[in-house]
Amino acid sequence: MLNYGPLDGIYHALADPARRLIVERLSRRPATVSELAHPLDMSLPAVMQHLQVLETNGLIRSEKVGRIRTCSIVPNTMRSAEDWIVKRRTAWERRLDRLGEYLKQNPD
Repeated sequence: MLNYGPLDGIYHALADPARRLIVERLSRRPATVSELAHPLDMSLPAVMQHLQVLETNGLIRSEKVGRIRTCSIVPNTMRSAEDWIVKRRTAWERRLDRLGEYLKQNPD
């Protein structure tokens, strides 16, 4: 089995809809754990577990000041996932272009 290192963890973290919602929310601005938990239909400990997965895989960072924990996005991590997708898309586009050219030259 192939191991893509940190990329595997990034996609694992993004596989859950609640975590994607959190990432989407944090892409607009930093937020407290309470703000992130508000729209989610789950307990605060469950939200904390999701945040831990995101933080462990480098998608977010958190900072605690007093009793308030604030989370923010780590954009460079998302860029590595985006770069991987772009490379795959580029490879497939080249293959489809070659197929199109072949089909033009060999219509039957």
